[in-house]
Amino acid sequence: MAATRPPILPRCLLLAGVLLCLAACTQQQSRDMLNQFGKGKPDELFQTSVDRMATLAMRDNLRSLYLLMDKLYLRNPNQWKQSGYLDATTAARQIRIAIEQRQPLAQLGDRRDLAALSYALDPQFKGDRVGAFIYAIGSMIVTAHGGRTEFYMTDTIDPLFVNNAARNIEKATWMLSQRQDANGVLLLFSNEISEQGSNLSFAVEFGKIVARLDLLAQMLDERYRRIGLNYAQSLLLMNFLPVQ
Repeated sequence: MAATRPPILPRCLLLAGVLLCLAACTQQQSRDMLNQFGKGKPDELFQTSVDRMATLAMRDNLRSLYLLMDKLYLRNPNQWKQSGYLDATTAARQIRIAIEQRQPLAQLGDRRDLAALSYALDPQFKGDRVGAFIYAIGSMIVTAHGGRTEFYMTDTIDPLFVNNAARNIEKATWMLSQRQDANGVLLLFSNEISEQGSNLSFAVEFGKIVARLDLLAQMLDERYRRIGLNYAQSLLLMNFLPVQ
């Protein structure tokens, strides 16, 4: 007896169903891609994945720094009064502008980066120590990234400088918790451990900044290492390097 063949119609319906599912999935993926493009900015087209990560890390690090500035002003309300501004909000806003626009801070003269950091932690400094301290760290972070806060394919960031900035922040936060004036009083109050409770939020936020810097330094180092390895492999295999 001849074997019976399955009906053609059910097979056609099954195939049609599969094609419809594939079409629906493709449309959904297309919509998702369009949504992602819609959320982005045109200049992101000129950023590699590492460039984008560096830009986002810089944004988050500055946000953490400004949060720390607000918290330090709360813990040390006498400081903003020495800034010459009307209130802590105005003082904080001017510090942010000076960091992001690479402007000098009047009370620090021409000092930036490490020079500003050393001066801000000097017991002899008489100005707004909170503003000077945050400005010094912010300007140091920006300097370590080549003086930029956004990054594109034509930019280069030295992972050594980023790593050094992370280590400097670790030292600065330790100094912040230890430095005292001539009367044995801390220059700035930050973390607190007492019978009434503990407040380690400053250490936590500074730790986030250090972690982001370390991750970026590792990614940059790996990217440049891979570029060197790819070049060495091309020589070993006698391959011509791509030109486009």
